[in-house]
Formats: sequence, structure tokens, C-alpha cells
Amino acid sequence: MKIELAETYRDTDLGREAEALLHPCVQCGQCTFTCPTFRLLDDEWDGPRGRIYLIKQMLEGEEPNISTLPPAYTLKTLEGRSFGANLQLHLDRCLSCRSCETSCPQGVRYGRLLDIGRELVEKEVPRPLKERLLRRALRAVVPYRTRFTALLRTGQALRRFLPADLGSRIPQRRPAGAWPTRAHARSMVIWQGCVQPALAPDINAAAARVLDRFGIRLIAASDGCCGALSHHMAATEEARAFMRKNIDALWLHIEAGAEAIILTASGCGAHFRDYGQLLHDDPQYRDKAKHVSDLVKDIAEIVADEWREDALQDAPAPQPARRIAFQSSCSLQHGEKLNGVVEKLLKRAGFKLVPVTYPFMCCGAAGSYSILQRTLSESLRARKLETLMASRPTAIATANIGCLTHLASVSPVPVSHWIEMLDATLSARDAQ
Repeated sequence: MKIELAETYRDTDLGREAEALLHPCVQCGQCTFTCPTFRLLDDEWDGPRGRIYLIKQMLEGEEPNISTLPPAYTLKTLEGRSFGANLQLHLDRCLSCRSCETSCPQGVRYGRLLDIGRELVEKEVPRPLKERLLRRALRAVVPYRTRFTALLRTGQALRRFLPADLGSRIPQRRPAGAWPTRAHARSMVIWQGCVQPALAPDINAAAARVLDRFGIRLIAASDGCCGALSHHMAATEEARAFMRKNIDALWLHIEAGAEAIILTASGCGAHFRDYGQLLHDDPQYRDKAKHVSDLVKDIAEIVADEWREDALQDAPAPQPARRIAFQSSCSLQHGEKLNGVVEKLLKRAGFKLVPVTYPFMCCGAAGSYSILQRTLSESLRARKLETLMASRPTAIATANIGCLTHLASVSPVPVSHWIEMLDATLSARDAQ
């Protein structure tokens, strides 16, 4: 795709980066039909090809010319709105699921281009006061574990007194299991995150118990936000501050000999893997950021590497085998490119994985999306649950805390992180 940057962006780092990202795109549209919002809304502007075209027009300093629009485009959402407001609307509606990246034959890094577009349009288009206040409130509470936990516990205590619609959106409290304390020669560090310790505290404990069986000590690092929430809401400097703080916290463990940085939330893992790229222009942190990114592993990668052939030879297979629908989170399959890894592990553990159609489709959680775009989020969740429940599973497994919480609030069957299921299988063997 050819682009002539407007003078405003011509000599800027973001402008040049966006130009390089746009270049491979040939507007073929192969990405369109794997886009959840396009499939839901049937609007070209709410697909990656349309959003890329709008970002290009912004960078060129021009509004779309009707006579030069590609034939597949419509103007139904452009009518009656300014170009900037329309661009913001359609970028806001994007889930950042990156399904389009997986299906793109040219390897266009749409996720990064989207981040640049959001950052630039946020500076140009003032939001209504209500939107600004909501976004600021989310960024003031969610990334901070203490604040979020206090708010969640209050909601859980008052849950039964709230209107049914509101009460159903507050997740039930989940217990936390024991964290192993045995000493091992090998150690890895696990990032606790901001919301997961309050929402599902046993996920990381389950990961620690599984790795303990493999002779690896899992050390809990300082908790906090990975920076993804601020980053995807175009609060770039705030996100960079979170990343620098996290690097400082992790560096102590790295210097102490930790082999890897483990994430059980694939959304956080995908963002941690981008630290090196996102801080490449920071002379103080760029080398450390790249090293952190290089050490990041999803828990599935570690289990797959460490699980010896005889590790579960005596494990009792569930009788009858539990029928599990695996919801592969977008960040796991499109962000971390680990599609199929967890499925193989669950099968090895004796679970029967039922078929799920359209596995590339997002469940609608997408971080803050379920709050900022509630109607679209709930529609996507309903569609996802239809496909997950079609083969009548007894439970749903996933790999990300956002997906787990979003689906569990309305799912007719239990929703768990897959590492919890594996830990339960291993515990059953230990009890024999």
C-alpha cells in the first residue's frame, strides 16, 4: 500500500513506523471474514481492511474520497459524522484480537498499526465527558491490585442485594489453593498480574503445584498491571511507566537466576512479549525490555517442554472422560501463536476435547472491551457460547482470565483455566 504522509506525521517516529506497517498491505480482504466485528456488524469499516484504509487516510491528512473508495466499502457509518469521529468509533470497536494477523498472507502487523492509529486519533478527537470519565476510572482502578480487590470484594459482599442484571456481572469468589514450598535447584518467576489474584487466585497456585512436580520452584513476582490496559486505551506514556516498573521488579529475579518469566494470563503474556519493541526507543530500558521479552513463556510452553513421556503414566483418566470445550483465547492463538499447544496437553491428561466451530472467533472479553463496548461484547459472547456448547461439554477450559470471567458469568457449565484442570488430574493421581 502506497502512502504519502501528511506533513504532520512525515518526520515523526510514529508516522514512519505506521508507513512501514502499511506498506505490505494489499487490501486483499482475506482478513475480513476472520474479523469478529465484521462478522457481527457486516460493515467494512468494522473490519481490518476498512480500519487500515481509514488510518491511511488520517496519516495522509485526507478524508475519504467517495469516488476513490474500494467497491466493497459502504458509507453507512460515515454519513453525518466527522472523519475523526468515525475513525475513533471504528477503532474503538476493534477487539485487538489480532485474528486478522493470523489470516493475513502478507504478514501485516495490524495490532501495532491499530495501537498507533488509536494513539494519534486520541490526540486529535476529544471524547465526550462521560467517555473520558469512564476510561479514567478504569485506568485508576483496574491496574492496581489493592484497589481492584477492595472494589471486587465489596461488590461480592453486596451481590445478593443488587439488581439481577448488575449482580450477575460480579463474579463469585473463588478459593485459593496451597502454594508449594519445596526447594528445587531450578526456579522460574511468575507474574501475578492485577486482577487475576482477586478473581481467580488458584490459577497461579495451580501452575506452581504443577511445576513443583516437575522439579521447578515457581516464585511469585510483584503484582501489578502489565500495561496492556493503558496501552490499548491509548494512554501510551502511562503504559510505558507500568512496563518500566515491571522490568525493575523482574530484574531482581532475573539476576538471581530465574530461568523464565511465566504468565498464566495469555493477554498479559502477549503484551510482555512486546516490551522489547514498545520500549525500543528508551535508551535506559530497551536492552532490559528485550531481555524480559525473550524470557517470557506461557505456562503451556513450560508444561509442554517439561512433561516427560512417563510423567502421567499412572494418572487415572477421568471416568468417563470429561468432555471439555477449549476456548483458545485470542491472545494465546493470535498474539502468542500457541494455537494447539494446550489442546494437546489436555488430551494427554485424558480429557475428551469436543469440536468447536469458528475457534478463531473472540468471546468478546478483550480487556476493557466488555465494559466500554458492552452491547457488542455480549453479542460476541452469546455467539461464542453457542459454538462452545454445541457438542454438550461438561466444562469449558480457557487460557486467559478475561475470557474465563466473561464466559463464566453466563455459562451453563463451569469455566476454568486449563492449568487448574491439569493440576486436579495430577492431584487425583497423587491421592491414589
